[in-house]
Amino acid sequence: MKKPCFFCDVQAKPDGKEIKGNNSFFAKYSAFPIIKGHCEIIIKKHIDSFFELTPSQMRDFYDLAKDVKKIVDKKYHPDGYNVGINEGEAAGRSVHHLHIHLIPRYYGDVKNPRGGVRNIIPSKGDYFSEMAKNPANKKYL
Repeated sequence: MKKPCFFCDVQAKPDGKEIKGNNSFFAKYSAFPIIKGHCEIIIKKHIDSFFELTPSQMRDFYDLAKDVKKIVDKKYHPDGYNVGINEGEAAGRSVHHLHIHLIPRYYGDVKNPRGGVRNIIPSKGDYFSEMAKNPANKKYL
């Protein structure tokens, strides 16, 4: 018996969190948002990996991501975004159906956002401290 898939079920049962869709993807506000405006762009066909996408699906993803960003910009006025894919269990994927997080960011939402996605590994986000130890890097800081 095939194991149920959260995102296959989500697209079959509208819940009012839908934003927009196209041939390959649909976008919705996250059922478990980490911040206001947190969305997911979800492939309609059951695919696990971002690296399985065809060129046509990649274009559909990109086009939808730009459209959804405009919608979130208008509604929530974020100061930035993180775009993320948990590619594989070792990277934190818990739902094995491709979905890309579009996470709005706001000044002050965390104490120090520097390093962005590098903060997924504790103590690796603030690489500027390491760079600062080398005087040749001063021009970058």
